[in-house]
Amino acid sequence: MVELLSPAGTLEKLKYAVLYGADAVYLAGENFGLRAQAGNFTLAEIAEGLKIVRLKGKKLYVTINSYLYDDEYQGLKEYLLDLKDIGPDALIVSDLGVLETVKEVWPKAEIHISTQANTTSLKAARVWQKLGASRIILAREVNLARIKEIAKEIETEIFVHGAMCMAYSGRCILSAYLTGRSANKGDCTHTCRWKYHLVEEQRQGQYMPIEEDERGSYILSPGDLCLLDDLPDLIQAGVKAFKIEGRMKSVHYVAATTLAYRLALDALAHGDMIPKLSYDLVESVSHRPFTKGFLYGRPSESYQSSHSYLSTRDFVAVIEEDNVAIRTVVNTGETVEILTPKGEIYNIIWPEMYQDGKKVLVAHPNWQVKVDMPVLVPKMSLVRRVQAQ
Repeated sequence: MVELLSPAGTLEKLKYAVLYGADAVYLAGENFGLRAQAGNFTLAEIAEGLKIVRLKGKKLYVTINSYLYDDEYQGLKEYLLDLKDIGPDALIVSDLGVLETVKEVWPKAEIHISTQANTTSLKAARVWQKLGASRIILAREVNLARIKEIAKEIETEIFVHGAMCMAYSGRCILSAYLTGRSANKGDCTHTCRWKYHLVEEQRQGQYMPIEEDERGSYILSPGDLCLLDDLPDLIQAGVKAFKIEGRMKSVHYVAATTLAYRLALDALAHGDMIPKLSYDLVESVSHRPFTKGFLYGRPSESYQSSHSYLSTRDFVAVIEEDNVAIRTVVNTGETVEILTPKGEIYNIIWPEMYQDGKKVLVAHPNWQVKVDMPVLVPKMSLVRRVQAQ
């Protein structure tokens, strides 16, 4: 049985990841992770998140995958003692010093090696295993043939969906060089997504665009990974866990993408084809043009992305216990669809809305409204608008 691992940037996203089909979630505390802007978890929130996933029979992994300096290890030891009391299912690390410290402070902790460690060979994977790791999250540069060789001996996890980094296994210094904010300390400014021009050394001040589309050139910006089609090959290769990137993405992204892969994996487990809904779901949320990355060798031209984002749905609202939480402007009488955690879709005319007992024709972001739904749907269903194509 393979594991589907989804991102949890906040407690709300954690809840949606679990409800929409994740077997496990990964998150970071307030220090030592690689997503400083992701709304990282306090210790109390990690404990609360663990209760939520345990009630559903799921798992929770904490990332400690930044690279540390000597003066940070005392703080790491204190943090690990707190985590030990909470008891997450595994820690994701990339720094050898961090791994050694985990073994000193919490000898029985399950250790997964982060993709940031850029493990690309069976030999390297064996070394990590000897040092105490139970799972290797392989570098995204590893192709299918090499994945298969490594997976024969060692439990492996790979990224199957989400944003790609232009640097080798994400170990980038461009952000630190240009802005002083280090990607390897969790504070990346995504400088690879900026627009760049060429300057010839004898013609200072003359900026020559490298044309790619009408909006400019984004020569360092890769497309988004999508290996939905390739799940059968990866399952056959022996991969044990499939990971979705996106702790900084929206609730809509986390829910829809998790559901897409959940439906696909369940169908494959029963000998069926990947359902069309899975493909529709990954296309529905905001994404760059999709690529298969390095899975079948050197990436094709599709690896290079334009700056434009694609999607087929607008995220309108979420159904709560007694209210509807509005995320973007919605009008009474317009046609919307409702996506449930089981993958059911209902097309409806949006009903009358009430705020503080008063009828409103238009609701705005962050409003809480009451509606009389024309269909019975579970809470945490998503309300979406089909975009005009």
